[in-house]
Amino acid sequence: MCRWAAYIGQEIFLEDIITRPDHSLVAQSVEATECKTATNADGFGVAWYGARSEPGLYRDVYPAWSDPNLRSLARQVSSRLFLSHVRASTGASTSRNNCHPFAVGNWSFMHNGQVGGFETFRKAADMAVPEHLYCSRKGGTDSEVLFLLALGFGLDHDPRAALERSVGWLETQSRASGVTPHMRLSAAFSDGQNLYAVRYSSDHIAPSLYYRYSQSRQGWAVVSEPLESAEKDWTELAPGRMIRISGDSLHEEDFTPMRDQIAA
Repeated sequence: MCRWAAYIGQEIFLEDIITRPDHSLVAQSVEATECKTATNADGFGVAWYGARSEPGLYRDVYPAWSDPNLRSLARQVSSRLFLSHVRASTGASTSRNNCHPFAVGNWSFMHNGQVGGFETFRKAADMAVPEHLYCSRKGGTDSEVLFLLALGFGLDHDPRAALERSVGWLETQSRASGVTPHMRLSAAFSDGQNLYAVRYSSDHIAPSLYYRYSQSRQGWAVVSEPLESAEKDWTELAPGRMIRISGDSLHEEDFTPMRDQIAA
């Protein structure tokens, strides 16, 4: 399993989320406390938005704690919206193309979780990706397929419905394979203006997800694990729920995957 952290609000340095807090994302790469795998050492990545509509992207295969370039970048780069991720592979190889976040156009996406039996239907999943998006299929993860399917299902027009269809399609394939858990998911994604996050599981074990508004930063953090032990006002997102954050407002709604959906 993986850990991730996202931010939207007034511009801050990336280090304010990634490296500086007591339980920063880099600290979680060494010792996470709310996932099966405490060490997340199979690569890292960050996608951040600035003056252009497309996000900047930096990813590598080293453990996040061992890369001085990540610390230097996080200390110098500031952003109003960014996604960051540390990876613990559930099967796919350790390569830069398999590191999150993924980016296509103005969209960025990162995921923690698993799709049971993915290797048994990986070919079918690849073939379900629309042809005009398949050039963006760079790696071999279920996460990247999930993102590309959602784009094909209309992420630009209705993000919740698109991700519900994408998750539902993959869960349907997993159920047919008979391999459990069929779907465990916490994900964050952005179009450069809004930050979305979702928590879902086909069983009773959903990956952790919290959010909090910081008065000092004037922004929202959405994370796998709270960043400071002294901060007691983190809100845990319930399984089967999705949030959209835009400006100062947060909107929460149900997330119900549509099973048996067939990609066009």
